[in-house]
Amino acid sequence: MLTLLLLRHAKSSWPGDDTADIDRPLNARGKRAAEAIGRHLAASGPMPQRVLCSPARRTRNTWDVLSAGLKAEPDFIVDDALYDFGDGNRLLECLARRGGEASVLMLIGHNPAIGELANWLTGHGDKTLRGRMAKKYPTGALAVIGLPAGNWRALRQGSGELLAFTRPKELLGDTGE
Repeated sequence: MLTLLLLRHAKSSWPGDDTADIDRPLNARGKRAAEAIGRHLAASGPMPQRVLCSPARRTRNTWDVLSAGLKAEPDFIVDDALYDFGDGNRLLECLARRGGEASVLMLIGHNPAIGELANWLTGHGDKTLRGRMAKKYPTGALAVIGLPAGNWRALRQGSGELLAFTRPKELLGDTGE
């Protein structure tokens, strides 16, 4: 059994200058959200053994803020393939290629790819929660998916169970996204 944590980066800034998309930083709300998700993860787990992260500044910043409160120090790998906004296939390929022996893995990336992969993998679990995730995968949201597979190359559509879907607004009491 494998566990996949799919995290969409926290809210980022649009500086208004010529800053490239890949260089956009987190804004204050994003930092609060990443801290909240980090506290939630530290309290309820599971702890990732490996983290695969997009090279975008906002994804790396999300991990930096989130991980500050964690006791674990997982392998941290930045992979260019995760700077993707597609259908989730590149993310799935990266999992197969870089998942290694970790039984609990976190992938930090971007929508729509994160949401597409989460929906492609999950065929089981609370229908209300799955419906909420399918409707909107907001910034900073974390899906925890249990996968009945022996390795990251054996993932199949609909085989996963959505164990949790946590949005920052639930942790912070925000009325926004």
